[in-house]
Amino acid sequence: MDLKEIQNLIKFVAKSGASEVKLEMEDVKITIKTTSEENKETTIVQQIPMSTGVAPQPVAPVQTTESTPVAPAADTPVADDNSKYITIKSPIIGTLYRKPAPDKPTFVEVGDTIKEGDVLCIIEAMKLFNEIESEVSGKIVKILADDNSPIEFDQPLFLIDPS
Repeated sequence: MDLKEIQNLIKFVAKSGASEVKLEMEDVKITIKTTSEENKETTIVQQIPMSTGVAPQPVAPVQTTESTPVAPAADTPVADDNSKYITIKSPIIGTLYRKPAPDKPTFVEVGDTIKEGDVLCIIEAMKLFNEIESEVSGKIVKILADDNSPIEFDQPLFLIDPS
């Protein structure tokens, strides 16, 4: 397990609201503890000694990440401003494409009026191209994901004004 995977795991646990998660693999033991009152996350990574005669590797240093209260405060007004809009989220993990082909125009742009069932984008997952259709009619207010970018499950893609 590399550092990036550990960082992604820390972010996932912080968002999930879990207070403690323990993960044991063949050569790594990870414990992630979060305390909501201080908004602190502590990750402990230990390397389990192998049964061979080789000397054990040094234990990775303990990482402590503190979330600043500024970031959630910045998100709160945005959520209030966008509360009248409907957010279209990704139903799968993959790569987002805003065009049907590189030489074609984008499916939708900001300001376009769409109907229920209109294709908004394509998400490629495991060499399958999945058309993402609008579940509502309205006007595209904001596009939240870039063309040809990796997308996570439940990641916001578009804001739509249903009025």
